[in-house]
Amino acid sequence: MATRGRLMLPFLGRPFVGARLGWRQCSDVAEASATKKQRIVVAVGGNALIRRGERLTIENQLKAARNDAAPAIKKLMETNQIIFTHGNGPQVGELALERSAATFDVLGAETQGQIGYIFAQAFASVNIMTVAIVTQVEVDPQDPAFSNPSKFVGPVYGAKEASALSDSLGWTLKPDGEYFRRVVASPKPLRILQLEAARALLEVQTPNGPLPILCGGGGVPVTRMGNSFANIPSGYEGLEAVIDKDRCGALLARELQADGYIILTDGGGIWENFGKPNAREMKAASTAYLKDTRAGAKFPGSMGPKVEAAIEFVENSSNPNAWAALGDLKDASEIVFNREGTLIKKTVEGEVQWYDRAGKNMWKVDKVPRFP
Repeated sequence: MATRGRLMLPFLGRPFVGARLGWRQCSDVAEASATKKQRIVVAVGGNALIRRGERLTIENQLKAARNDAAPAIKKLMETNQIIFTHGNGPQVGELALERSAATFDVLGAETQGQIGYIFAQAFASVNIMTVAIVTQVEVDPQDPAFSNPSKFVGPVYGAKEASALSDSLGWTLKPDGEYFRRVVASPKPLRILQLEAARALLEVQTPNGPLPILCGGGGVPVTRMGNSFANIPSGYEGLEAVIDKDRCGALLARELQADGYIILTDGGGIWENFGKPNAREMKAASTAYLKDTRAGAKFPGSMGPKVEAAIEFVENSSNPNAWAALGDLKDASEIVFNREGTLIKKTVEGEVQWYDRAGKNMWKVDKVPRFP
């Protein structure tokens, strides 16, 4: 059962020091957010477009985008410069079943158009004009991921059915529990080809747009022709792979010199003992703490890669005050003000701080590392 993680937004001001100063710092964050327009990359998972128990129809996805994503992003755009990216897991999995002979670069491009259209319709309902860009992302065809595909896509199969699919369609399938699932390579993203288009749109962005939507589903994996299969010395060709969308989002945020990178989930920030009576949510954590404790690694599903992508952005950004945050989609505007989710920065007082939902204080400093 997939876990939901919780994310927090960054302390953008001075290091947190003590209870009174901590509360004061929260107001400083709010003041900074109100006076300085930040550049923020916002990533939303493909699952945000489908609610539990509902079919993956365009109508249901559009309803979810209008009700959840559109209001959240509108609030963020009132005081910030926003770049939007999204996942495509459920959508590309279903499309792969319908068109089993199509390669994943083509399927990824198709889902960028499909999901970009859904978000364009949804954001138009709150008076935001969007520009969805079919984005190509350069990868290395010699990336070790191609020799050991590990990214699960699509549904589960029994052993006989998996063998038949492997023989008839050339798929690579691996055990996933007691069943089998198709796996494809998930190489590291190296360069976003349509980056300058996003820069141009940001230069003229207002609270009503244009809102760039790019790197959907991690982008279409491509390489220079002549590096892989084709012998043409220029141009690009697609590769059979799926790039992790959170990792690509981290690259996008870094290349656009973003102040922050928010990964929105359907369950909040980073938790210790998630789902148990003694569960607690991190309010803020340093990258060192998260790496030392391998936070997120114990969660099933996609929480681990989200934490890793957040760390990757913060540690590799040219901005010493760069921050990342994980949080619930419905709390997007509150995350920026450090009221919800989990904030990730290079340095955090005490290395980790926890929400105290039951007490009067909104946070606690914990100087003893704990394994989440």
